Amino acid sequence: MIYPRAVKIPVALTILIASGWLVPAQTNDVDLGDMLDAAQQFAQDNLDPDVLQALQSVDRPKVEDFLNHFQDYLKGDQVLDVAQLKDAANIALPLLGAHEETQPYAAWLRSRLDYFDAADELKSLTPVPKPEPGRPALPLPNPSFKTEREIWIKKVSPRPLPKGADKFVPKLKTIFAGEGVPPALVWLAEVESGFDASARSPSGAVGMFQLMPGTAKYLGLSLFPFDQRKQLEPAARAAAKNLRQLHEKFGDWRLAVAAYNSGSGTVSRLLQRYKTTSYERIATHLPAETQMYVPKVEATIQHREGLELEKLKVPSSGGL
Repeated sequence: MIYPRAVKIPVALTILIASGWLVPAQTNDVDLGDMLDAAQQFAQDNLDPDVLQALQSVDRPKVEDFLNHFQDYLKGDQVLDVAQLKDAANIALPLLGAHEETQPYAAWLRSRLDYFDAADELKSLTPVPKPEPGRPALPLPNPSFKTEREIWIKKVSPRPLPKGADKFVPKLKTIFAGEGVPPALVWLAEVESGFDASARSPSGAVGMFQLMPGTAKYLGLSLFPFDQRKQLEPAARAAAKNLRQLHEKFGDWRLAVAAYNSGSGTVSRLLQRYKTTSYERIATHLPAETQMYVPKVEATIQHREGLELEKLKVPSSGGL
């Protein structure tokens, strides 16, 4: 992918870092040149090509830099580092929401704003490791799954229904049940997009269930001339099919949800590395987004349905 000269991602990064919006992840010796080169390479490798076209009419340096860093932090494994992006996210969201071309990205970001608050709360609860003389400061450890779950239950429990949920959920539940998936898992769409079918991530995931292009094609969806990821029934069937296959592979809904977010390869490698079949055993080693995503999904299902994720039952032939 070749970026136009006008992008100037390293310049934007320099401005934001100098102004204090963003600071590097927990480390002691940082080569600024290497960090900027790495950020630009990350953008080239990970941002969907349509994002630059859509960003023509907004304050591109600020928004591009935020999107690059956000994806970088979420793909890393340090949950508490995500808190550093809270102020930048609150600046980027109205910029994205102000223009029709970038509103799909605003929908995507809006459903993830609580990640920053959660990371901030978790950071305040995490004790700083005792420094050792003559040694660099240790990074803060990732919070346990139990701690994260408690934070998400507190955050999710007072929330009203998202706009459109009362209309979409009954239909989605019928589709999920028909695919042999617990109907309660339709609330995945609240976490992914707030039930906004127009939502689009910078890496190219689209729709209520945020399906990536490769995953969508594998699951039988068409992306051209009409993107079926934006259509309720095809997208829901594909998401349910994906969840069913992941549950068949891992035999556990927490692991299936983790794999839905981070990929089955990531989950499989961690299970093998730590010689376990338990989600909790690998939770703190997953990508940062997944570490927050699974307890958020679990808290959302508990709030909306009064059910526990790990105890969900596969429905009998098409029944709710």
